[in-house]
Amino acid sequence: MAYKRVAQLRTADDFREYNAALGIDLPFDEAVDVSALAQPISVYGWEIGNRFCILPMEGWDAAPDGHVTDLVKRRWQHFGQSGAKLIWGGEAVAVRHDGRANPNQLVIREETLDDLRELRALLVSEHAARYTRTDDLLIGLQLTHSGRFSRPNEKKKPEPRIAYHHPILDRRLGIQGDDNLFTDEALYELIQDFIKAAVLAQAAGFDFVDVKHCHGYLGHELLTAVDRPGDFGGSFENRTRFLRLITAGIRQHAPGLHIGVRLSAFDLLPYKPGEDRIGVPEAVNGGYPYAFGGDGSGAGIDLTETKAFLRLLEALDIRLVCLTAGSPYYNPHIQRPALFPPSDGYQPPEDPLVGVARQINAAAQLKRDFPHLVLVGTGYSYLQDWLPNVASYAVRTGMVDSVGLGRMVLSYPELPADVLAGVPLQRKRICRTFSDCTTAPRNGMVSGCYPLDPFYKARDEYHQLSELKHDA
Repeated sequence: MAYKRVAQLRTADDFREYNAALGIDLPFDEAVDVSALAQPISVYGWEIGNRFCILPMEGWDAAPDGHVTDLVKRRWQHFGQSGAKLIWGGEAVAVRHDGRANPNQLVIREETLDDLRELRALLVSEHAARYTRTDDLLIGLQLTHSGRFSRPNEKKKPEPRIAYHHPILDRRLGIQGDDNLFTDEALYELIQDFIKAAVLAQAAGFDFVDVKHCHGYLGHELLTAVDRPGDFGGSFENRTRFLRLITAGIRQHAPGLHIGVRLSAFDLLPYKPGEDRIGVPEAVNGGYPYAFGGDGSGAGIDLTETKAFLRLLEALDIRLVCLTAGSPYYNPHIQRPALFPPSDGYQPPEDPLVGVARQINAAAQLKRDFPHLVLVGTGYSYLQDWLPNVASYAVRTGMVDSVGLGRMVLSYPELPADVLAGVPLQRKRICRTFSDCTTAPRNGMVSGCYPLDPFYKARDEYHQLSELKHDA
């Protein structure tokens, strides 16, 4: 069947019937329960003021030396304007230069500490100007090493650092030999860099740090290092050693700083363009053990190890968990459902609403099993006009604690505030997942919402992007 655009589903019956035709379970409230979304969340003795969360996104517009620019400041001001009370990481910040996903990603070190202080202050100031209260804001900083997907010096030059040799991804990146492989000694050194970064984040005023374990970056890759020898591979205990040692170091050197984890709860095989550029899974001989939360085939989900990981987080008193799935690099339709893929991607092999339902229902299953964790759900932006209705149902019925928004905030940062005020959505600002915010940086331009944000539409990159898409 042809995929319908969400904007075409104008009535509750339209949305319900289309979901039924897709064979998915995506329940929603016909009338948004604003009171449910406005309820506070208690965690670590803190009261988070509502059920909206701003997700960490990868920035492509910092200075080459890791300092902030006016574009970064503008984005953080929008985070403050959003009305969301949980700011999960702001954006991904590399703990050292070789872990940057692009040469314009923020880096945390002594020299950039004042910049990070300023970003946090800008966010809080914008929030205070619109919503008065700021004592119910919880603001974190996502700490990352991009591992296999590092490009610290040139936008088109991969400089991967890997946890193990992957039969598909090594080939895609041209990796041969062990020059790119982290040794155990190098991982122990990197752990210290994460701890130092956490100390700096606390000095900059952040309430928590996210030790990133998602999307194929290093922390996530280590969870799948099933055939790596040594201290960081093989057993579940070894594959989680990275997190456990970072956590212990933060507890020792930054007491009082809270810890969260953004986790790819499940993963599937890497995909590639097939016939008519529709995505197809890569072929593998035998099983596929490299999908955390997978069933071993590469095509199905098994949350057994995911649940073991969440039990570990409980034991470590890490109660903030942001759930996502897959990777934007090798199966973006799993991670970030969109009808229009980025220029270097593939056409979706399923209706994106199927991917949304997959993420929402996995989060609901984990919430049932871990009621004492604060779980943030993702995948909501593709719901577009129906985002508030699905979010309302999910929070009201206990499927998830907080609703995470990423790319939607680029086009329509005040969406949480509008929903909480009970006013109709501004339809012309709703993200329609055109993926220009990904296509632009993958072609050397800054990231932003070129179709819907007048600020980016007025930039020279808008015309470059239009020509690039036309030529494609």
